[in-house]
Amino acid sequence: MSGFEKWFRRHTIPNLTLWLIIGYAVGYIIEMVNDSFLYYLALDPYKIIHGQVWRLFTWLIIPPNSSNIFFVLLMLWCCYTIGNILERTWGTYRYNLFIFTGVLLTVLFAFAYLAFLYLTNGPSVVQAYEEAGYIFSGYIWFGFSTYFINVSIYIVFAMTYPNDIVRLYFLIPVKMKWLGVLDVIYLGYMLIVGGAYTRFAVVAALVNCLIFYVANIKGIAISPKQIHRKNQFNRNYRMGQNMGPGGRAASSAGTGTATPKSVARHKCAICGKTDISDPDMTFRYCSKCNGNYEYCQVHLFQHTHVK
Repeated sequence: MSGFEKWFRRHTIPNLTLWLIIGYAVGYIIEMVNDSFLYYLALDPYKIIHGQVWRLFTWLIIPPNSSNIFFVLLMLWCCYTIGNILERTWGTYRYNLFIFTGVLLTVLFAFAYLAFLYLTNGPSVVQAYEEAGYIFSGYIWFGFSTYFINVSIYIVFAMTYPNDIVRLYFLIPVKMKWLGVLDVIYLGYMLIVGGAYTRFAVVAALVNCLIFYVANIKGIAISPKQIHRKNQFNRNYRMGQNMGPGGRAASSAGTGTATPKSVARHKCAICGKTDISDPDMTFRYCSKCNGNYEYCQVHLFQHTHVK
């Protein structure tokens, strides 16, 4: 476990979705009282560079635009339900990591867009922006919001539970994988018809989904240090397996007694991988299977539920 992972595990936020929704509620109250105040909270990299560092955090409470209170409540309820399911499935650490990776990528791509404006338009457009606070007749930094992060949550939920049935508009039964496909098509559409800032925001969300897919669905370790440790363990494990009948077991404490084999605490019901054969692997029980069936992080999302 890397130093960052140890630190991050100590600072994870349980029930993170609830806190995000509370932030939205605060944002809606501010919008009803004085909506112009939201301009001072938006993720505006130019203002951040010039000292308004609170914008690195306050943009998270800016709620999605909606004039219909019913759709606002429906959106918040869906976010809370899906977020809680994902947190129970992945664990608090992985869910926090996914959300905050999306937040970090959105901030980085906002700064990348500011650099893009400067490179394509020169200092004049930045000077005009400094005077008016607007570019292209709109406050573009509202485009860098949590909206596309929420869309990415729906996409990874569809990856995690592709065959689960949801009722669209409370009536039409649809498998989650098809809703995930629609979300991906929607993001692709926004890449085509959206402005440049929209494209940067969409790419940030798609990159976060890609990282999740590679690291969790495919089970590929991202950290080079983890790859080295895993390869080293596999080499040592194979050497022990290849010892012939005349091979001598490792002695403990110099007494010449054989070291007892460790007993695996976790074992995948699909591939048979254990916490001994792969100590970096995460194992979870499936709540949808009848019985105590445990799976590695790869097959947790790729198995047929036992009924």
